[in-house]
Amino acid sequence: MRQAWALMLAASLSTTVHCASVQADGWPAYGGDPGGARYSSLAQITPKNVSNLKVAWTFRTGERGQGVKDWRRSAFEATPILYDRTLYLTTSSTDVVAVNAATGELRWRHDTQSRKDLHYSDGVSRGVSLWVDEHSARDAPCRARIFAPTLDGRLLALDAATGKPCAEFGEGGAVNLLKDIRSQFQEGDEWRNYLVTSPPAILDGKVIVGSSIGDNRGVLEELGTVRAFDSRSGRLVWSWDPIPRDPADPVYKEWDSQTLRTASAANAWAPLSVDTARHVVFVPTGSASPDFFGGERPGDNRWANSIVALDGNTGKLKWGQQLVHHDLWDYDVGSQPTLADIMHDGNSVAAVIQATKTGFLFAFDRENGTPLFPIEERPVPQDAVAGEHPSATQPFPTAPPALSRQSKITPNDAWGIAWFDTRTCRKRIEQFRSQGIFQPPALQDSLMQPGNAGGSNWGGIAFDPQRQLAIANTMNLPFIVALIPRAELALQRDSEEYKDFEFARQLGTPYGMRRRPFMSPFGVPCVKPPWGTLSAVDMQRGLIKWQIPLGDTPIIHLNLGMPGVGGPIVTAGGVIFIAASFDDRLRAFDTDDGKLLWTASLPAGGQATPMTYAIGGRQYVVIAAGGYKNQSTRGDYLIAYALE
Repeated sequence: MRQAWALMLAASLSTTVHCASVQADGWPAYGGDPGGARYSSLAQITPKNVSNLKVAWTFRTGERGQGVKDWRRSAFEATPILYDRTLYLTTSSTDVVAVNAATGELRWRHDTQSRKDLHYSDGVSRGVSLWVDEHSARDAPCRARIFAPTLDGRLLALDAATGKPCAEFGEGGAVNLLKDIRSQFQEGDEWRNYLVTSPPAILDGKVIVGSSIGDNRGVLEELGTVRAFDSRSGRLVWSWDPIPRDPADPVYKEWDSQTLRTASAANAWAPLSVDTARHVVFVPTGSASPDFFGGERPGDNRWANSIVALDGNTGKLKWGQQLVHHDLWDYDVGSQPTLADIMHDGNSVAAVIQATKTGFLFAFDRENGTPLFPIEERPVPQDAVAGEHPSATQPFPTAPPALSRQSKITPNDAWGIAWFDTRTCRKRIEQFRSQGIFQPPALQDSLMQPGNAGGSNWGGIAFDPQRQLAIANTMNLPFIVALIPRAELALQRDSEEYKDFEFARQLGTPYGMRRRPFMSPFGVPCVKPPWGTLSAVDMQRGLIKWQIPLGDTPIIHLNLGMPGVGGPIVTAGGVIFIAASFDDRLRAFDTDDGKLLWTASLPAGGQATPMTYAIGGRQYVVIAAGGYKNQSTRGDYLIAYALE
């Protein structure tokens, strides 16, 4: 025991030293810093000169999904990290590359040999993480380690200098993440539904991972366990399951004991955040399975759909706040928690801000989970299918206001590019059921607003500490959702009428499910714009300072605001950078008023979050342009911009 505590203390000290040595001109973590603020203190690029940005270099990964089964699910959405003048990132097939940050030249490439003969439920990897062992000699192999998750369920540790595996980590440089999570994968299967799409968190000499689990297959799926591994050896240090399995757990009694035998998922697929001073991990969790029918998991399903704070040393729960009770809408908490110091009631509060698919921003005291703005439990619709028991209320923050639409959709909300397009949308709205947010799914086609894409999605928010502004990319994209009696599922799935729908089996329940975005024949949403917005929220007062449309429509190129995925960054220079929209563009906005300052046409969709750094006194802004499935142009570009 004494030896274990000594190792823990040494790990803590090594991390503290490393964090103290991070330079202000870098981007050492996926979210810019361990707390995911996506803020840079660089100020060379300003609203006055940002229009002078030009391409400094371009690197191509050579991948557009070639050779990967079901390549349409594969996407290049990585945000690089910077260490020792080198950018590190993953490709769409989860190879790891190191690129000279000043020139864009390849330093090394590691072939992870991820299996390409499988279908993956979400074939993306959004980046890697860095750990530096300050107790190792400066020229020791694997002193600086790159941790990279692979599509086929491994966690790799690579030498940052060479790309070679760190042999002492796990087995030959890899930990098998399919162990002890009740994997449903059997040899011979074509589908792999357990993977890690987000870069791990690093805290006190531990590498901490969540997981992405294929939604809506059934009641019985993989466990959504969060796990911490020793950064040197790969040894499992602790694990935490969002669903309580131990009768001694305080929330165990909130679950039906029979239900807990099969209760699954509630996994944290979005990036985790860490408070290095408090030694706390902040975890955003998803829905228990399946998403759209919860009759087999009665109750609120704590700690699914929550933000929880875990002790970084033990994995024990410190506090938690559930943000959606008994999820029936796929309202995962899909954004990285953002750690920020917020001025509140005249005091600086160490806070965590959580963006959600519902369009809300929740803010809590990091120490104890106390809401900075009161949260009210409000009644919500209850007309559910037989066997379903929705929560009677849902949590609504009193501030800030919702950033996405949540209201009932009426015929007056119909919109189209032409009059006949509008008429078609109006008639469809008249036929559909719509009661606003938290309307339970039904056998009838129902309009869900926000849709399961959000609101906010994995791009998260950026926080400007000087202006106390949270910058958020959100969507107004309703979805058509219907439950299907089990006996009718195959017939509907094979029907020409529903060829554009996504179907889910939801095995172990009486119902399958189908859904799709509510789009017009011209390929734009059937409701009034904007369908995508960029907002600046004053977190001191809980007010929206400004909100603007983000993204141009196809064909006629009007700035009506389009749906998009990816997040913003913000700099001390007073500039916000974001791509996200499906119009293949990177934009810069004035942080103070949202004025568009600069636009660059990308060779492919920028469905990734940018990053920024400085080398040799020159500030760079980098974005991965890889596209998003069939919504934007596919590519393999990593592009750096700098002032001329």
